[in-house]
Amino acid sequence: MPADRTLPTPESADLIALVREIVSRDLAPLAAGAEERAAFPREAFRTLGRMGVLGLPYAEEHGGGGQPYEVYLQAVEEIASAWSSVGVGVSVHVLSCFGLVTAGSEEQRKQHLPDMVGGELLGAYCLSEPHAGSDPAAMTTRATRVGDEYVLRGAKAWTTHGGQADFYKVMARTGDSRGDISCFLVPAGTPGLAADRPESKMGLMGSTTATMRFDDVRIPVERRLGAEGEGLRIALAGLDAGRLGIAAVATGLAQGALDAAVAYAQERETFDERIIDHQGMAFLLADMAAAVESARATYLAAARRKDAGLPYSRQASVAKLVATDNAMNVTTDAVQVLGGYGYTRDFPVERYMREAKVMQIFEGTNQIQRMVIGRHLDRGTRGELAVAAR
Repeated sequence: MPADRTLPTPESADLIALVREIVSRDLAPLAAGAEERAAFPREAFRTLGRMGVLGLPYAEEHGGGGQPYEVYLQAVEEIASAWSSVGVGVSVHVLSCFGLVTAGSEEQRKQHLPDMVGGELLGAYCLSEPHAGSDPAAMTTRATRVGDEYVLRGAKAWTTHGGQADFYKVMARTGDSRGDISCFLVPAGTPGLAADRPESKMGLMGSTTATMRFDDVRIPVERRLGAEGEGLRIALAGLDAGRLGIAAVATGLAQGALDAAVAYAQERETFDERIIDHQGMAFLLADMAAAVESARATYLAAARRKDAGLPYSRQASVAKLVATDNAMNVTTDAVQVLGGYGYTRDFPVERYMREAKVMQIFEGTNQIQRMVIGRHLDRGTRGELAVAAR
């Protein structure tokens, strides 16, 4: 991972350097073995929580780091460059805290946030359903008010940390209209809450993914975030931030693949020359580097808009689209650089390639991102025409 970073303060530069050191010392040596065993890296999240990474973008008064989003995302990239499952997990955990931060009461934040951002409680995010993945308003999971409790019934698919999390941020229908959805914090261990067998996946073996079942799960009204009917707004606002998290993860993954490819190209010789000295190989590596740096610049530009309080939904979708498509291309090219060795598990690039594919799918498929971007362009163009006509 290159050390040259654009960071807002010397303190944030020191923070990223510390994250890089922890990742290199404590996480990178464990990644390959844990992924091979499909071992859930719970201790890695505790380590990152104790050093403050899990709360970086949240307020210091609740135990967070009070850092700009652009700093937090660069920390996520550092993590993902060594271990994508942990990078994804950090992004999902921070997203699972987002609703509490933005829609919870002050009492709720004081009660729950310190342990969440400190890593003692690991979160999961329950939005997608088997038949409503890209259309959250079509969900069927329902929360019925019974006195001072809600009773949740239904199922949530593709839950990262499913069965491993300590709490679940859950979106459930509380009325009959498409948008009548509310947001809840459901503790693990609540009677009626259960995880199906984890999915057998192509990559990210250390990141457990499972369907969560809600069979008459009773939670107190105090566990609802915001008012009834505000859940879809909370979910969609969180997805913009979550997409930036995945863009950072994808960029880190691509950087790790580039680093591995460059190291191999510097050591491997053909025709009495290092393969990096062959123009064809140098050009391929140059294109990979350009893709990584373009992705980084794109997600940082979106993050700076978020930090400035400007609208950033379109830019978040652009960042997610660019970074994940680039990661797929870069990891595929990394396998090509290594040739036959790249196709074996003796080198990490085949794992990077398998991990890159899902980046184009979760947090909204890249086809959904194109729809989001197109709609923003349509609204913007119409607005500009209306102003010009006056």
